[in-house]
Amino acid sequence: MDNGIVNSKKQKQENLNLENSIFEMEKLFYGDGKHPEKQSFISKLIKKDIKNVVYITFLYLFQGLPLWIIPLLTAEIIDLVSLRPEGFILKIVIYGIIIVLSCVLNVPFTSLRGRVMNKTIRTTTAKVKSTLIRKLQRLSITYHKEIEEGILQSKFLRDMENVENYYRVFLNGLMLNIVSAIVSISIAAVKNPIILAFFVVAVPVNVLIVKILRKQMRTRSAVFRKENENLSAKITTAIQMMSVTKAHGLLSQEAVSVDHKIEATTEAGLKLDKATMFFGAMLWAGGQIVSALCLFFCVFLAIKGVLSVGEVVLFQSLFAMVSNNIISITSIVPNLITGAESVRSLAEIMKADELEHDDGKLPVPGIKGEFEFIDVNYRYPKTDKNVVSNFNLKVKAGQTVAFVGPSGSGKSTMINLIIGLLSPTCGKILVDGKPLEDMPKQTYRKFLSVVPQNTILFSGTIKENITYGLSHYTEEELQKAVDDASITEFLPQFPNGLNTQVGEHGDKLSGGQKQRVSIARALIRKPSILILDEATSALDNVSEYHIQKAIENASKERTTFIVAHRLSTIRNADMIVVLENGKIVETGSYEELVKLNGKFAELERLSTFKGE
Repeated sequence: MDNGIVNSKKQKQENLNLENSIFEMEKLFYGDGKHPEKQSFISKLIKKDIKNVVYITFLYLFQGLPLWIIPLLTAEIIDLVSLRPEGFILKIVIYGIIIVLSCVLNVPFTSLRGRVMNKTIRTTTAKVKSTLIRKLQRLSITYHKEIEEGILQSKFLRDMENVENYYRVFLNGLMLNIVSAIVSISIAAVKNPIILAFFVVAVPVNVLIVKILRKQMRTRSAVFRKENENLSAKITTAIQMMSVTKAHGLLSQEAVSVDHKIEATTEAGLKLDKATMFFGAMLWAGGQIVSALCLFFCVFLAIKGVLSVGEVVLFQSLFAMVSNNIISITSIVPNLITGAESVRSLAEIMKADELEHDDGKLPVPGIKGEFEFIDVNYRYPKTDKNVVSNFNLKVKAGQTVAFVGPSGSGKSTMINLIIGLLSPTCGKILVDGKPLEDMPKQTYRKFLSVVPQNTILFSGTIKENITYGLSHYTEEELQKAVDDASITEFLPQFPNGLNTQVGEHGDKLSGGQKQRVSIARALIRKPSILILDEATSALDNVSEYHIQKAIENASKERTTFIVAHRLSTIRNADMIVVLENGKIVETGSYEELVKLNGKFAELERLSTFKGE
């Protein structure tokens, strides 16, 4: 079977599996479609992990045996010591052995429950993280333009950590305390139904406190989250703008601006802390008051002969246990509120519908690079003005097409439409005679390489940046890309050659050197379509000459789209498209457009003036 067909089927299956996985995890944030408001995020997580949740609960019953056995047997031992019936010493010894055994068994059951619970929590939240990052990848370029990088970082790091803690608190705190309280209340009900009344009273007292304070907690938690996101966004911007800030002498102003964000976050945090402490204090006071009332009532019944001394100790221990369970349950409400707020934060991403949809689309076995633009129009969401209007153009495979025009003329939008990051508002883009919108974008982009205007390098070696994302390549292919991008011209400056560390964002390289690494990264992929967005903007004249020769050689083998302000770089383009206000005003070769003495000629004169 042809390798292209095999790879296409494999890619299609991978896409299908990915779509199903994302869909399953996204449902955690939506609901069942019928009653979404009645299904919380936690309830859906538990439903998903129900087998493990039941197993954890079962293990806890054995782990918690000492909690219930010790009060029961302690009460029996006190009564045995008080009454001293025949054989009471043997019974005390037997009870002691049972207590020791229950404590010993607690160790393996605690270990096993912890292992199962931690694996369940980490596995499930890891899937949520994976789904979140994949959702971000599938969201359109317009979504990413509308939301700040720092806010996304805060959502992914802080909110994701809160969600993991949310699930942990629920399984390890809320659920197990409920189980413990139910067992303790059941023991009390069996031993003496009259005492059960105090156990029942303790619940509504704490529930009332929670109900009174929950709204305030939720509001302050939401404010604190928003301030954290704003602070994260501000710090990210401050770090990115550091060189500009220093160059313009704005360090003090920027520090004051950051301080304002820190102060706002601190104030919101202090208000949340104050509410949390008051919440905890109210719960403790309410629990202690009800516990004291229970003690006096048990003592009264013991005086009347209704209860034995051991039973007084038993009921007080059970009530203290239930009271602690209720306090623990209600005291974790702030964590649950914080977790629920983080779920709402992540849901803003999960529920975003500005997606690239590849499901059900036919695979792309190969691309020749023939393009036809038919009445293409594009306007950004929430606007009523086209940035590209009535764009019609035919491009043969292997041609080099340059887009020129003033800022805001639609050049970058056209590049994004060709890459498939944007889809036409109306009209069609045909690639090899097939609508681009019918092609799965991920496989289509495997035949495409982009050299962006703003060079993007990561912390690593020059070689790692060139071969980014490639699992297989030969040394000959690497060397050819290095030669074509004129990297060999500056490589002798670095003793480690291609293994030189470029630093964070490539800061150890000059602008021209970074640009050439980016060009080599595009060329090594041997794409059918090459896109150069101001690829020579950061190069000096000598480097530009070498790169231009490389681009000319590379362009003979593939369809090339170039966005250029430096018109000298597109002199040999097969076709130059002059744009103004999103419309084509002129097309032709360099010489043809200069002779036309129109818009391009005006741009050419300005470009020559700038060069001089």
